[in-house]
Amino acid sequence: MIDLIVSQGRVADRAARMIEGAARTARAVEERYGLSARYIGTPAPAVKDDWTESLPQARETLLTMASAVTTSLDSGNFPILLNNTCSVSLATLPVVAQRFPDAVVLYIDAHGDFNTPVTTDTGYLGGMVLSGACGLWDSGHGAGLKPEQAILVGTRDIDPVEQTLIENAGVRVIPPRQTTAESVLAAVGGAQVWIHIDWDVMDPGSVPADYTVPDGLLPAQIRAIFEAIPRGQLIGVELAEFNAPMDEEQIEQALAVILDMVSPALAAA
Repeated sequence: MIDLIVSQGRVADRAARMIEGAARTARAVEERYGLSARYIGTPAPAVKDDWTESLPQARETLLTMASAVTTSLDSGNFPILLNNTCSVSLATLPVVAQRFPDAVVLYIDAHGDFNTPVTTDTGYLGGMVLSGACGLWDSGHGAGLKPEQAILVGTRDIDPVEQTLIENAGVRVIPPRQTTAESVLAAVGGAQVWIHIDWDVMDPGSVPADYTVPDGLLPAQIRAIFEAIPRGQLIGVELAEFNAPMDEEQIEQALAVILDMVSPALAAA
């Protein structure tokens, strides 16, 4: 059974249409697959603030998202999370690590998200998500993900100090040109898998995201990953950072691309 869980509270949003992007994706999934989503949190305006401000503000949303994922996994269900920002994963990835300590996390993102409060130049909470889940700093929402079980996929925008942290921690990286179904399956092996996607991993033009980085993944590469991973190994999926355009036609075009990419997981669940 699929549990469709949607983050609607501000979690370090710096762009105004991220919350709307998660909601629109949810409605598209609801309509196509006959599901009813659980919407969590109260929308708030985007702000370019520091993590010391955005993290406390997001506390209630993060705790409730973690609780929803816990309930879904403990019930033997298949959670699909539609998150406004990657920062939501500060709360969800520790739950996955606790329930499935040997699982692999495919962190499909243009960025490493492996800075810490000590190394960040921007103060952006979203740039410290994976490092927090791996216990390099204390977010207040748990940790437990083993760095060697995190695989950065399609990642190409990494700060120099962040690169050192990634290498020292043992996080694996599959760059865009090497991202194939075969390379991902070889990295995963027979482990259970949680898939996290930030849409900025895409080559600009496919799915509008808060940040864009050239030379990214193509929709066919994402779909191939979902097609390749056996359903019995897939624990759940979280999709983040769809920055919904103001133009309705552009929204519908992007949603069609998103649903096509993830449809193998939805159809098999």
